[in-house]
Amino acid sequence: MNSKFFQILKSKKELIPLAGILSFAALGALSFSVYSLFSKSDVIINKSGNPEPWQTIDPTKPQKLLTVQQKWKPIEELENVKKLTK
Repeated sequence: MNSKFFQILKSKKELIPLAGILSFAALGALSFSVYSLFSKSDVIINKSGNPEPWQTIDPTKPQKLLTVQQKWKPIEELENVKKLTK
């Protein structure tokens, strides 16, 4: 299979850029999936360990891949409700 693929690429050289672009796109999609799996708080694999991981997020740390001028300040009413429920 592998040798046939390279034989086709050798005989039809116009397919080389297409194969390169598709390989780059597949690698990018795979690497972003792995990045999201291990670094994003909204992706859950093990629900028994911490079923609500979004409760332990540091609100001062940006959660997006790109954040532009985000400023966080706590909502006073929400903080009061959290204190009352604990």
